Amino acid sequence: MNVTFPYQFDKRGRTASTDDYDQHIRELIEQVLFTSPGERVNRPTFGSGLMKLVFAPNSDALASATQQLVQGALQQWLGDLIQVQSVEVQSEDAELRATVTYVVRETQERQVAEFSKEGL
Repeated sequence: MNVTFPYQFDKRGRTASTDDYDQHIRELIEQVLFTSPGERVNRPTFGSGLMKLVFAPNSDALASATQQLVQGALQQWLGDLIQVQSVEVQSEDAELRATVTYVVRETQERQVAEFSKEGL
């Protein structure tokens, strides 16, 4: 069963799921990107720490470090489902945008997904 993200209930009151495998993979990537390590009780190392960078000063060094951090987190947590080809992270005002290019291992299809999040 491919549980939807964010977690929700369907019209029958059951855990909502999706039959769209590509959408499920995209939702898993979003979870890794926007979950901070320490946020999950039973998985304290889960996440990428990307949200800590929303208000950090921009620099080439920070962008490079962020790219490596995010790519490593995706490979660690989703490496059996996707092969990450590239990650681009941009911070503009209080918004963070990440563009991830990856190959879905099951279908060998190349996907490009953009994620954005406002600072809290």
